Amino acid sequence: MKALLCEAYGPIDNLVVKDIPSPVPGPKQLLVEVKAAAVNFPDALMVQGLYQVKPPLPFTPGAEISGIVKTVGAEVKHYKAGDRVIALTSTGGFAEECIVESAKAMPLPTGMDFETGAALVLTYCTSLHGLKDCGHLKAGETLVVLGAAGGVGISAIEIGKAMGARVIAAASSDDKLALCRKVGADETVNYSTENLKDRINELTGGKGADVVYDPVGGPYTEPAVRALAWRGRLLIIGFAAGEIPKIPLNLALLKERSLIGVYWGDSTKHDPTGHLANLHQLHEWFATGRIRPVVSERFPLSAAKDAIASIANRQVKGKIVVLPND
Repeated sequence: MKALLCEAYGPIDNLVVKDIPSPVPGPKQLLVEVKAAAVNFPDALMVQGLYQVKPPLPFTPGAEISGIVKTVGAEVKHYKAGDRVIALTSTGGFAEECIVESAKAMPLPTGMDFETGAALVLTYCTSLHGLKDCGHLKAGETLVVLGAAGGVGISAIEIGKAMGARVIAAASSDDKLALCRKVGADETVNYSTENLKDRINELTGGKGADVVYDPVGGPYTEPAVRALAWRGRLLIIGFAAGEIPKIPLNLALLKERSLIGVYWGDSTKHDPTGHLANLHQLHEWFATGRIRPVVSERFPLSAAKDAIASIANRQVKGKIVVLPND
């Protein structure tokens, strides 16, 4: 089978597509024919050796797939060959076939295509966990989403609206903000041309934001903290800008603001029941049309490294997917 390989940590352009042997599933694993694999920012960090997890070399990046089960391990009871599934894999997704732990797979929901399935779990689960479990977002509150046109940003807009919040989307260009309005944002801020703090305060009548969802970091975090309301909450999702900001802690003290880390992956281990409840909620919202992943670009496996470079360079709107069999 063909797979994208990272043979040494370094530039994304060094990734290569090669023929490698088909993997064999263990007792509790599935072998899945990959129909679509979503590209996420951690993929770009991982191949450069910049992520907190460093897989043994060589490895195939790609953590979020959908496809058809080809074979199952001897101890697998709930899946069989031919089943359509969504799965999280950590690595291995950018390939024609992928090994999946059966516990990290779920049936592809009725009415959902493979591309949408691949684009759903990581971003939407992260946003729902962050907004509900960590940020305790309430109906009627104001949510500001930074990096709002990216995959996690779009999911945060849709989930914020589904939870009854007023959503202000902040992004770096007018075309990105047009997409944010299309998926439901009430107001927008172009932080390339507008003062982020001042514009948030203007849009909230001086009160400030109740919750800020921040997957960007860099120069945008501090002004967003300064624009938080009394007891406002900043949700720390990631650092797509490439810089981990240093925040003066007096900004938290002054208005009893909270800076809250969001680590959805580990949360599923600490609260598996809550994770299942969140999945059920996402399925319900998808079925009723309240959430719908935006897949903006599709890449063949031969161009998978270009897809990863696009997300590393923050050129992506919504989600992009690799289609190994195209």
